[in-house]
Amino acid sequence: MLPHRYVFVGGLHRSGTSLVARIIAGLPGIAAIRNAPVPENEGVYLQGAIPHTARHGAPMHFATDPAQHHVEGSPYDKRATRDRMEADWAPFFGAGSWRVEKSPVNLTRMRLYQQLFPLSQFVVVIRHPEAVAGAVAKWVDGAPGDLIDHWIAAHEILATDLPFLHNVVVLRYEDLVARPMDWRAALAAFLGVPAEDTVPEDIADRNGNYLGHATLTRAQAQACAAWGYGPGMEVMPYAPQIRHSLNETRGAIRATLGWAAST
Repeated sequence: MLPHRYVFVGGLHRSGTSLVARIIAGLPGIAAIRNAPVPENEGVYLQGAIPHTARHGAPMHFATDPAQHHVEGSPYDKRATRDRMEADWAPFFGAGSWRVEKSPVNLTRMRLYQQLFPLSQFVVVIRHPEAVAGAVAKWVDGAPGDLIDHWIAAHEILATDLPFLHNVVVLRYEDLVARPMDWRAALAAFLGVPAEDTVPEDIADRNGNYLGHATLTRAQAQACAAWGYGPGMEVMPYAPQIRHSLNETRGAIRATLGWAAST
């Protein structure tokens, strides 16, 4: 058995995954990848067990590429994959009972990672599709409506994967920036570590920077309503999806947030 556990953070590019990973890394007993010679300290670039290039992880493309949807029983579902990942990551992690690894592509690898690291847990970060489309426009070509369609398709895949996971939290960027202290405490409860009293950086809602860049059509709005998103950057009430194998942990997260949550 490994002497540490992993919490994998994933989500579409520009959804807030880096912010969430930094918050988790600031909790007691959490080791993180720091000062690595790769973009955003993303572990996916540091391992050679599963091929990863710019094409594999292209923003607004990877999540709907069937070849990037790694699940149990795939060719990478074997001990050798886990051992290679462990060896490749080891030089970049410090000591800690938990290791937080953030890569956007984790969004479509959670089922495989759960097989490789059975005690791992997952945090998925989602953000209003209009904001995501606006934020990634500087990187990718494509009409805003097409980028929103990709967001919808990616989250439909997410919805089908969630029932296979034992321990996962789906966290909206908008809820995090509205209640950063509560969500920091909730993430601590999810991992079973003490919460800290401060948030290490200024957390502000930057969705307004992209208002008007793209607007959901009626059909798109119907698809996004399940996640609590509407046209014009509207954010509607949403019960966070929380899965954990222990009732006590689920209860602690609910108590911290003061919300009823799905199991």
